[in-house]
Amino acid sequence: MHSTKVIFLPKGTTKGIISYLDKSGYEINSIDSGVLRFIGYPQHGWIDLKDTKMTKGDFLYKLTTSKAALKSVTLIPGETSYFFLRILQKELNLSYDKLIKAYNKYSYKKDGNIIAQSHNLPIGMDEDHLIFYLINYTNKKYKSYSEKIFGYYTPKKWFRYITIASIIQKEAASVKEMPLVSSVIHNRLKKNMKLQMDGSLNYGKYSHKKITYKQIREDKSDYNTYKTKGLPSNPVCAVSFDSIKAAIFPSKTDYLYFTKDYNSGNHLFSSEYKKHIKNIKKGTNSKNKKTTKQKKKNKSQYTTKERSIFAKQKKQSSKKSIKSLWQTVGHL
Repeated sequence: MHSTKVIFLPKGTTKGIISYLDKSGYEINSIDSGVLRFIGYPQHGWIDLKDTKMTKGDFLYKLTTSKAALKSVTLIPGETSYFFLRILQKELNLSYDKLIKAYNKYSYKKDGNIIAQSHNLPIGMDEDHLIFYLINYTNKKYKSYSEKIFGYYTPKKWFRYITIASIIQKEAASVKEMPLVSSVIHNRLKKNMKLQMDGSLNYGKYSHKKITYKQIREDKSDYNTYKTKGLPSNPVCAVSFDSIKAAIFPSKTDYLYFTKDYNSGNHLFSSEYKKHIKNIKKGTNSKNKKTTKQKKKNKSQYTTKERSIFAKQKKQSSKKSIKSLWQTVGHL
């Protein structure tokens, strides 16, 4: 028999598993089902067969005894597929080119196709099967979420929310802030305003880079929400369920602007531009105060350290005793 090294067996009866294998292209019949019942009960989950070519007896025996070794790989919320595929390459010793090829083959959009969480992945699975598994698992999650919220699932509508969620993921300082950031995005879209958010430019290879005026000026993609209206045609990154929930259920506000408050690390929200300018100054002042305070603290720490090292020594008396003279002579 020929098989991939790692295969998946669903939970169920021996008859159900035999039927699943037969439909998956394995030449298994009712006689094999009887042999399998005699050998033992098949495992479920990922099975590492170790080999790709074996006798049918070996194949059936391994179905009852083998289990695949798993490795946990975490996709952090806000990370892009550009970097996650490199993590998979390193952690599971796979080909990056083959991972990209499989990703392009099965993905619906350029990003957001794999949900952000820890994934327990079988060691030994090839690139194509691995990416298919991750995207298929995510699609099932997305479908489940959508049916619970809307009563139905359509990829086009759902991925619009994933795109909004991806910008929220990049912009919000905390989970608590997510519905507020979402409200700004929805309010701007309703008013046909440009989103003008740095987070949308943290796509692909730019995921970890600080957005500069040069990038805003030169980036001609629709990720550049300073230049284009509406949402980017693709999600910016992988998202968590918290950001998806915020994208679908934004806070009811009239906010159109937000800026970072460097004192708290959160954002200051406003509905009017004049208030937004005041918030920018407030946020900047808190940044400057924080920087000045840190400098004073560092200076104080340095002075303390300096004093401990270069402490003033007591002046020794110029008058020499008989004892000190004798000690001096002793060292000559």
